[in-house]
Amino acid sequence: MNGVVRTLTTTVAILRGWGHEVLVISPDGYRSLPCPTYSEIRLAMASRFGVGRRLEAFAPDAVHIATEGPLGLAARRHCLARGQAFTTAYHTQFPDYLARRTHLPAATFWPYIRRFHRPSAGIMVATESVGRTLRDQGLPQLRSWSRGVDLAQFSPDIPAPGLFAELPRPIQLYVGRVSAEKNIAAFLESRHPGAKVVVGDGPALDGLRARYPEAHFVGRKSGRELAAYYAGADVFVFPSRTDTFGLVMIEALACGTPVAGYPVTGPVDILTPAAGAMDDDLNTAIAAALACDQADCVALGRSYSWESSARQFLAALVDGPQQACTAA
Repeated sequence: MNGVVRTLTTTVAILRGWGHEVLVISPDGYRSLPCPTYSEIRLAMASRFGVGRRLEAFAPDAVHIATEGPLGLAARRHCLARGQAFTTAYHTQFPDYLARRTHLPAATFWPYIRRFHRPSAGIMVATESVGRTLRDQGLPQLRSWSRGVDLAQFSPDIPAPGLFAELPRPIQLYVGRVSAEKNIAAFLESRHPGAKVVVGDGPALDGLRARYPEAHFVGRKSGRELAAYYAGADVFVFPSRTDTFGLVMIEALACGTPVAGYPVTGPVDILTPAAGAMDDDLNTAIAAALACDQADCVALGRSYSWESSARQFLAALVDGPQQACTAA
């Protein structure tokens, strides 16, 4: 489960609850291989014709291609061959992500992204910063699709986990995938006094645990247990420089916890001076965020809802669907 998957599963559940019929074409229905460097993501071995048969049998009013992977490419080819309009979404800064993994410049990967999205009737983006990036790449057909937070689950009233009673304050928290592109080392190397807690797992976990034994790595958490970590922390630190949004930030805010991050895509689109702080020096951002008021954080976090997000998604689809089909 990551931010993209959570967005898609939540949106589909809401659409179905509203009476829409939704077909999700995902790697679950195909033989698949683990994505290099991200084994939790499966790459489906699917052809345009196999995906096309499922699309034609469903006969959707609208087609949305969620990611740029093999299934999305197969769906794209089918739609182009049949003259079927479709929308796409830019969830992940793949050029930056791949640049970190391969040590090649991000410009190496932009031609594929441009080619994939250029025929789309509308590219859904979560923030204005991402929109500017795509417009600069010659992709102007943008449609807004923000994100949401489960307000019934994330609130400031949840008791902190027992671990926090043993830790020195302020407690500084990271939640998310533990991998190189999340830049977690910058958080763990920050000099602000207090305790550092990492919630999540991933391929970089063992290495970070060995390099930073003073930090507290508690593994993956979900539901009310995750909300307790958010609500009990003094500041949430978001060290990523490559995310397109950052669902974890609005979850932390909804729990009354201010956010510290870099002034990059994601934080610059979400944070206000009353609910967080950004600086090229993460220590400065952490210190400033700690001065924020809990009520302001909660108010900002609660301004995001999944219902509003789903309404934006429907409005962005081609032809105002009564049915929708997503291809991952």
